[in-house]
Amino acid sequence: MGYPAPPQLRQARCAIIGFGCNQAFLFTMLYLDGSVAGPEHGFLADRADLLCLLAVMAATFALMLHRRCRSALLRAGDGLANLFAAPLVLALLALVALRALLPEAPWVGFALMEGLLVGVPLALLLCLWGRALGAVPIDRSVPEVFIGSALGAAVCFLVVALPVAEAALLLYALPLGSAWGLRALAATADGGAADGGAGGEGAAAAASAPSASDAPDDDASKLSGRILAGTVVFGLATGAIEAMTARAQAASHTSLSVTFVLFVLYCVAALQLYGGRPLSLGTRAVLPTGSSQETGPLGGAYRLAVLLMVGGFIAVPLLERVGVAGVAVVLAGYLGVFSVLVSLFLIMGRIAGRDATASIARGFAALFAGEILGVLAGAGALAAFGGAGSAPVLVTLAGVAALYAYLFLFTDRDLAALSVVVSKSDRFGEACARIAASAKLSKREAEILPLALRGRTAERIAGEFFISKNTVDTHLRRIYAKCGVHTRQELIDLGERTEGEL
Repeated sequence: MGYPAPPQLRQARCAIIGFGCNQAFLFTMLYLDGSVAGPEHGFLADRADLLCLLAVMAATFALMLHRRCRSALLRAGDGLANLFAAPLVLALLALVALRALLPEAPWVGFALMEGLLVGVPLALLLCLWGRALGAVPIDRSVPEVFIGSALGAAVCFLVVALPVAEAALLLYALPLGSAWGLRALAATADGGAADGGAGGEGAAAAASAPSASDAPDDDASKLSGRILAGTVVFGLATGAIEAMTARAQAASHTSLSVTFVLFVLYCVAALQLYGGRPLSLGTRAVLPTGSSQETGPLGGAYRLAVLLMVGGFIAVPLLERVGVAGVAVVLAGYLGVFSVLVSLFLIMGRIAGRDATASIARGFAALFAGEILGVLAGAGALAAFGGAGSAPVLVTLAGVAALYAYLFLFTDRDLAALSVVVSKSDRFGEACARIAASAKLSKREAEILPLALRGRTAERIAGEFFISKNTVDTHLRRIYAKCGVHTRQELIDLGERTEGEL
């Protein structure tokens, strides 16, 4: 007789499979999809679908940064997930069929249609995954990001390796698996809250809703700015290298197979930094944990990804001689950097707010904006300085940009500084969880508690949760009564005493 898996194991399985499906679909749309590339084989014809997709996704992420828009977009994303993302799959298949029926139709129209029909839902799914992964401790969510990304790359490799011309169409069904993972995670979370009772629910809510303490606010803001600056430059470098050759031609099966294999090997190597069981209980070494440590597993993964990316820039001329597009190695390194950045976005979301949605949206908006600029700048350089003859110069400049981002914008030292901020945030979150559990706070009261402890006004708390100020005041009165205090200052004193005990 079988026994049900523990909640943590069920959560890890659902997260890895669902996020892996989402990553595989993202890789498909960015690198494998050539359904709307026109027969002209000019710059715009070969990259119009990529540029439109990136532009629509970047715009959606930018809208997600506004609170009112974020609320509406998240409701739309939840509705899409509840339908298992079937509208996205059907729209994409309909677009492919329409393209086959109208081969002479203007390629610009199909590029715009794909950007709108695919870009918005895909951006919403990425934000939902940021919210879902940000709700668990970072020592579990970060390995899940790497394992899920490796799974997505492996799926893409297997489909690319199939000796069938239209095998890539199978990847268009992957949003179904992504939506299934999101629904399964929501059900797992609801089940865990029901099993935990009132106190367990409050503790879980408090643990998943940390707020940065007053002391590291400035440090966290500076680190966030450096991460975003590095993100833009990494996107710029990758976009520039993609501008060297048409995606429909350069993304050959051989080159993409090399990319996906190298990326899977990279993920395996990065996970080795976590030890033999990266998802085991008690794994707390995502970031450096002591003054004697120069970097932790995430810092090592970052260093390895940049090494692979820069090595790809250097090896471009050599790889071209053996029939492998040099961009294959660069893209593998970029996917490694991409995974590290996703992890960093989750960490910054954990420090700064209730969930990682806004942090994920801000990070991806910067990344895709940089990639768009890189593609356009690279194409302009090629046109201005002699076409393919200027490719070595463009490769060198892109490699220098990536190296500059690593050496001066966001470095290993910044990861060490980030660990200090995370440690303080974790201590504050543990104090909130202890207070919520001992006072038997409801889920909403436990979510408001961290903001109240940091002196947020009722108006600001109401804006955070999209509720009225009167509702917030009612929750605060109940929190005071359950905690045995009478004023906000007494509640703050209670929080400081609890942190001191920890």
